[in-house]
Amino acid sequence: MAQTLPELRRSRGSSDPFNELEQMTERMRQMLGQTFGGIGFEPSQRHDWSPFVDLEETDDSYVVEVEVPGVKREDITVELVGSELEIHGECKEREHTGEMRKQTRRSGRFAYRVTLPDHVESGKIDARLSDGVLTIHVPKAERAQRQQIEVKS
Repeated sequence: MAQTLPELRRSRGSSDPFNELEQMTERMRQMLGQTFGGIGFEPSQRHDWSPFVDLEETDDSYVVEVEVPGVKREDITVELVGSELEIHGECKEREHTGEMRKQTRRSGRFAYRVTLPDHVESGKIDARLSDGVLTIHVPKAERAQRQQIEVKS
């Protein structure tokens, strides 16, 4: 980290504070990559971000809601591999005609994975995209559904 501080001091004279912040973010990303990089990830499998996700369990299913604003249906892939639900895709950056002064919207490739219990009906999984939210219903197998047991005397 001591190596990055002189670079930061030199860039203080920059007239674009957003550029300075972007450079600092890139240096942090590089430092994290040097520390943790390459552990089980191939460059072709690199993802830029993970979407916000809600995972709800009901009596008869799991419901996964994934925020993917601006992503088209054809740019999303949902797969069940064993008991792992994999969601990945790409949010393509739109073309800009003016000079960007600030950019905080996410773009690039994204991925999310969650391991579900083994007792799901894989053939009945339903995925729908509406208003920037991908909703996936994963029905539980009958043997995994919650059942009320009558208590007898």
